[in-house]
Amino acid sequence: MTLGFLLFFLGFYSDFRAEEKTEFDVSEMIMHHIKDAHEWHLFGPEHGGTSIYLPVILVDNGIKTFSSSLFYHGKEVTIKQDSSETVISYFIGEGAASGYALFHEEIYKLKNGSLEFKNGHPHNIHPTDLSITKNVLSLFFGAGIILLMMFFTARFYKKNGAVAPKGIAKFFEPIIIMVRDDIAKANISHSKHEKYVPYLLTIFFFIWLNNMLGLVPFLPGGANLTGNISVTLFLSVCTLLVTLLSANMNYWKHIFWMPGIPVAMKFFMMPIELIGILTKPFALMIRLFANITAGHIIILALISIIFINKNIGWAGLSVPMALFISVLELLVAFLQAFLFAMLSSLFIGMAVEEPHH
Repeated sequence: MTLGFLLFFLGFYSDFRAEEKTEFDVSEMIMHHIKDAHEWHLFGPEHGGTSIYLPVILVDNGIKTFSSSLFYHGKEVTIKQDSSETVISYFIGEGAASGYALFHEEIYKLKNGSLEFKNGHPHNIHPTDLSITKNVLSLFFGAGIILLMMFFTARFYKKNGAVAPKGIAKFFEPIIIMVRDDIAKANISHSKHEKYVPYLLTIFFFIWLNNMLGLVPFLPGGANLTGNISVTLFLSVCTLLVTLLSANMNYWKHIFWMPGIPVAMKFFMMPIELIGILTKPFALMIRLFANITAGHIIILALISIIFINKNIGWAGLSVPMALFISVLELLVAFLQAFLFAMLSSLFIGMAVEEPHH
């Protein structure tokens, strides 16, 4: 990790040297590192450095595909808002990307050859964007790693039977048993937990692995997948659907006609319980998104101290602090995966619980 952090520091310094003629913008730098993009930036200036340009797929009177390099190497337009000192810049596509513009990684359709802004936001048509962005490619990469890990683990037991694990199986068996016993079995009663172990294992390993890969934004080519609220929203919706589709009559009875309380209070509590169905996955979504994103922002902000003060001597303070937060992020990466799976199993357990007499 120390070597990786040093490489990140050197890469960051080279980026800064490449753009030292301009004022260093901390917020822009941080957002560039944590947000999704249509390119996989490796090193050098934000635009014009070394990058892997990803395919753009638009649905606009048919399906149109082209490389994102047609935006980043296209015409850059810079305008100044009349009502403020804010300077706005965007890229106009060339070649197959003609007629479209890229603004803050969002693609818009040009009108009269330009974007029309109001209060700093474009009001042009927004075509459906199905592009393979940096986060999408990272998702495929993480999913592929999980499939390979589980394939080799399963193949070991299929070949050798119930024996002492070796190799990759020796690493994953304790984790799988932990998810089965300490997460699924502990929260889903009456031997119903076995049905949900595959789902809980999937979300645990998916979140944990991508949290770990999410530490790589501090190195060239990293992606912040679990710091993307769209991803955490999808994971929380999956838990919501599994919970609702598994719910028994006892669960719905406690939602719509709570036993043991006066009838008048039942009508008062019913909307609160219905809202509670949605607040549970909402909490899952926000918790994962906020914790992962906050850790990245803190590390990048600490490193930025060097470039704000334009003195490498500040590295003696900011680098050790950022390195400490990075080590702490290793714990957070596991903890957030554990909490997401544990709370998901708790919600499922509440939905399938049998009535008590």
